[in-house]
Amino acid sequence: MPDFYEFFAGGGMARAGLGDGWRCAFANDFDSAKTAVYRANWGDEGLVEADVNRLTTSDLPGQADLAWASFPCQDLSLAGGYAGIRHRSAPDQTRSGAFWPFWQLMHQLKEEGRAPKLVALENVLGTLTANQGQDFVAIGNALSDTGYRFGALVIDASLFLPQSRPRLFIVGVRGDLMVPTPLTTPTPSSLWHPNALRSAQSLLPEDTRRNWLWWTLPEPPPRTSRFADVIEEEPGLVAWHSRSQTAALLALMNPRHLAKLEAAKHAGRRMVGGVYKRTRVENGHKVQRAEVRFDDIAGCLRTPAGGSSRQSILVVDGKSVRSRLLSPREAARLMGLQDGYVLPNTYYDAYHLAGDGVAVPVVRHLATHLFAPLLALTTAVATAGMAA
Repeated sequence: MPDFYEFFAGGGMARAGLGDGWRCAFANDFDSAKTAVYRANWGDEGLVEADVNRLTTSDLPGQADLAWASFPCQDLSLAGGYAGIRHRSAPDQTRSGAFWPFWQLMHQLKEEGRAPKLVALENVLGTLTANQGQDFVAIGNALSDTGYRFGALVIDASLFLPQSRPRLFIVGVRGDLMVPTPLTTPTPSSLWHPNALRSAQSLLPEDTRRNWLWWTLPEPPPRTSRFADVIEEEPGLVAWHSRSQTAALLALMNPRHLAKLEAAKHAGRRMVGGVYKRTRVENGHKVQRAEVRFDDIAGCLRTPAGGSSRQSILVVDGKSVRSRLLSPREAARLMGLQDGYVLPNTYYDAYHLAGDGVAVPVVRHLATHLFAPLLALTTAVATAGMAA
């Protein structure tokens, strides 16, 4: 059974995606609310609650097959103002600078002869463009300098779940290990390597680009679930809006979004739309607008830093229109978590946990079609070597 380390673990969503065929040797997060949820779902064996800056390699047992890191994204997204990860010499200037102490641990493990066979990094698409692409270059240089060949994929959770959630996944494989030819493609693909990724890759220095791999994955079967499938009639921790509250929300819509609502009323089936409040400039003035989508998928979940970051829903059944905030359990379902997964007892903590996590079936797809084949080959090579 392969071992893994889970950095910035949150509630253990990467662990949920890897599944029972993997053993967690170490997990870490500094947020006590998140580690409490981690313990409730997975137990506390191997869990270390501490800032990554305070960790040393003595905290990391053995030699992991995989090190997973969903490092903080606040400075690599629109919400964080695209501040970036900064340089390793001043990592504490931004939260996403937590990447550097994490990577220092990986570098030290290499010096100790314990470098993980695989490294997987997950973050928002802003990683590709932050600081004019230099953050992505810095990450690529770090992987290459530590002896990893690497590549990246952009995977949208909407391939698996009714939520729009494109994320960047950078996967490195230790340079001394073989890579099966079917796991890579000589040229980028339209499904996994959009233009933003190709542009970022082109900025890599020549030495780093020599270690680049265009990973490929099988396309998953068409998604069958709809946004409406996750909605609760009697939600926990939130309440249905009053008629006046629903009317106030609809009053924030411009004619285009009101037209979407009218179309939903005549769809002939129950429709659920996700609503975000956004500030728009109209006639030279900033105004708050409510914007809805009725394409059977939710908008991307965010952490609930402010009212506009919390997704509301409209449930439309003919002329009936009801509204409320998305519930924490619904948010968890949109991340691929089973209903048996224990959530925090407060709306804020539960929604924050979901909005800050990684989509479970995306991790499972990577584990099944990339991590497992890579590790299977290295095991086969090692076994053959012992037999010889």
